[in-house]
Amino acid sequence: MAVKALKTAEFDGAIQGSHVAVVDFWADWCGPCKMVSPVIDGLEKAYGDRVLVAKVNVDDEHELAARFGVSSIPTVIFFRDGAEVERKIGVQTAGVYQAILEANL
Repeated sequence: MAVKALKTAEFDGAIQGSHVAVVDFWADWCGPCKMVSPVIDGLEKAYGDRVLVAKVNVDDEHELAARFGVSSIPTVIFFRDGAEVERKIGVQTAGVYQAILEANL
């Protein structure tokens, strides 16, 4: 399975349909986002059977970025049962993201 690209219309259903979800808010032109991308791909490989791993392109999905107050990218938001439980802004290590996922599984 691959990291799911979420659009505004499907966002709520996807998040609420997953016990745990991690969503990377990013843009094509963002250098730090390109650094985080392989880490997010790695999370999908490691947790994809238990966790929704998704991305939202903030240039295409302005409404979602505004709704979640994303003003700096990359911003990675973690959800549990449809509610935000944590967010990390900027480049983080895989271990940081994994610890959050493990605490919420």
